[in-house]
Amino acid sequence: MGETIDTHRVKADLVELDRLRSYLVKNKTAGYTRWLLDSIDDYVEQITGDRMTLQRKSSKVE
Repeated sequence: MGETIDTHRVKADLVELDRLRSYLVKNKTAGYTRWLLDSIDDYVEQITGDRMTLQRKSSKVE
């Protein structure tokens, strides 16, 4: 049961992080928020083991 809850929390985190990351990239704020994008990618790597998870997801949508 605990693993299921953790899985749901990770998925919820990824959804929100993807929204934030997409906002930063689409609004051309990446120049002065590169550190934030890098931090998001670092965190995603910690929780999924794959730093590129959100980047691949975004590239499929666009």
